[in-house]
Order: sequence, then structure tokens, then C-alpha cells
Amino acid sequence: MATALAKPQMAAAEWEARQQLAACYRVFDMLGWSEMIYNHITLKIPGEEGAFLINPFGLHFSEVTASSLVKIDIDGNKLDDSPYPVNRAGFVQHALFHRHLPDAHCIMHTHTTAGMAVSSVEGGLRPINFYACNFAGQIAYHDFEGVTVRDEEGERLLAHLGNKRVMLLKNHGILVMGRTLPEAFIKHWSLQRACEIQLATLSMGNPLEVSPDVVAVHQRDLHMVQVPGGPGAADFAAMVRKVDRIDPSWRD
Repeated sequence: MATALAKPQMAAAEWEARQQLAACYRVFDMLGWSEMIYNHITLKIPGEEGAFLINPFGLHFSEVTASSLVKIDIDGNKLDDSPYPVNRAGFVQHALFHRHLPDAHCIMHTHTTAGMAVSSVEGGLRPINFYACNFAGQIAYHDFEGVTVRDEEGERLLAHLGNKRVMLLKNHGILVMGRTLPEAFIKHWSLQRACEIQLATLSMGNPLEVSPDVVAVHQRDLHMVQVPGGPGAADFAAMVRKVDRIDPSWRD
């Protein structure tokens, strides 16, 4: 059970960010993307340079609440009096991208079965389904070097990421970034679906690869099916409504 925490005194922008991130953890759990007490979603706090929120190490995604999220600086030092520790494997990698990429407002890293499986085969994600075509030419890859707790791996992570904002960590899992949390969410959801469908397709036989010309048209026209409000905004709001009906305690 999560320790009950009183709502701290803070700026309205921070509390709103806390509620959005807490809701996201519950949505991830609802979708089956939890990994015991591991994996991370981090979110910059609006108006506070070098400050962001991360999950309390030791809590399951289903236990995370707005007040239990831990506020840390860019070096992983706690900026609040949270009783929870922070997983070094979480903030080392996330802080690296938050520090060097101004547009990386939200970062998500998971070890889903499909994501780990696709990251563990030669060729990674292939353009063999609708969602995979969204990402053709837009995914970076980084070789597995063990648990991401060493600062010196950061230079290679940044070099391999380049100007992309979606990465498959080989033999490891999914890493996505967004200018907003909903944008990062829809990237993760779409990439997860692409990986799931690739697993199902390859179990049936030789896949049909989509040609580069068709992929280009597909990516060009994707904006035509977006709902107003920004990438992922309507999708994430729908998932929050659903998780709210199950258990609204994330709001506390």
C-alpha cells in the first residue's frame, strides 16, 4: 500500500502536472504496461527549470498518486520531503534527455513484452502494419550496455538518438519522448501496438512489407486523422476518463 501523503503546498502548475502524470501511471497499468515496481515516466514541471517528477521507487504503477510523485532536480536530487527513494536507473537516463533536449517535456520507458521482443531481433520494427508505418525512418536504436546507471553511457545514447524522439533500446525496451505528456503517450501506444502486431504477424508466416513510397504517403497524411487539441490529447483524455471510473485515487 502507498503511504498516505497530505497534499503539499505548491504552485497550481505543479499540482496539475502531478495529476496528469499520476493519471498516466494508472493508464499504463490499466493497459498492462506495468513491470513490478520498475520502469519510469518523467515529466518536466512547468515554470521550474531543471525540475521534474518521477515515480516513487517501490510503488506499483497502480499505487501512484499525484502527491506521492517525487520531485527531483536534473541530477536526481530530491527537491521535496518525499519519504520515497528514486531509482537511479530511472533518473540517470531520463535526466540525460531532459538536460540536453529542450523539447523532451515527457519521457516514457517500459519493458513491455512486445516492445522488448521487437527490440531484441535483427531489424527491429519493420513496416509491416499500419502503426509500424507511422514510425518508419523515425526510430533510433541503442545497443544494450547493461542497467542504465552509468553516466558515461549518456554520450552514446544521445549520439544514437540524434534528431529522433523514439528509440528502441536493443534487448531492453521502448523509450519515447514528447513535447507534452499526451504526445508521448500516443507515441508509446502506437509503437506498442506496432510491436504487438509484428509479433502476431511473424508467428503466421512471411509478412508483407509496405513499400517506401506508400509509407511516405501514409506519414504525410497522418495529420488528417488527428483530433483537435494536439497530438494524443483526445486519446489520453479518453483513457483518463476510463481509469477514473475504475479508481480515482490517483487524484490525491
